[in-house]
Amino acid sequence: MKNSLLSQQLNALLENEKNLTANLANASALLAESLDEINWVGFYLYDEKQNELVLGPFQGKVACMHIEIGKGVCGTAFALQKTQRIKNVHDFPGHIACDSASMSELVIPLSSSTQKWGVLDIDSPIVGRFTNDDAILINDFAEILIKHLPS
Repeated sequence: MKNSLLSQQLNALLENEKNLTANLANASALLAESLDEINWVGFYLYDEKQNELVLGPFQGKVACMHIEIGKGVCGTAFALQKTQRIKNVHDFPGHIACDSASMSELVIPLSSSTQKWGVLDIDSPIVGRFTNDDAILINDFAEILIKHLPS
């Protein structure tokens, strides 16, 4: 799935742009336009001083603004630095329900060997919406995105 059309589009869209907000805004818009059956896509950014995730650029309904590290799907993905693909969020201990319509979730940590930016969060109103192939596709997307984030 490397070099998927989605990743190629992102790479072209962000070429020569290093502004964090601009890149995350366009990345969330591209995913919102490209993925079916999702109801929220966006970013939670790591605030090192507060040691929490703070809402960043997104597409969807209003969202939780602060997430504790290790709490909910996003906080867990960030704490473990591991992708979380949750079939049914209601089965996830400590799930944070920002939108009661969300039923499944895919969260990818955004980090490099030297920096942790936060997480990419995608929600769906469909139980089991995200497959292993989706996780691979979005992880590849995140790898391209990271190359365009400021260090």
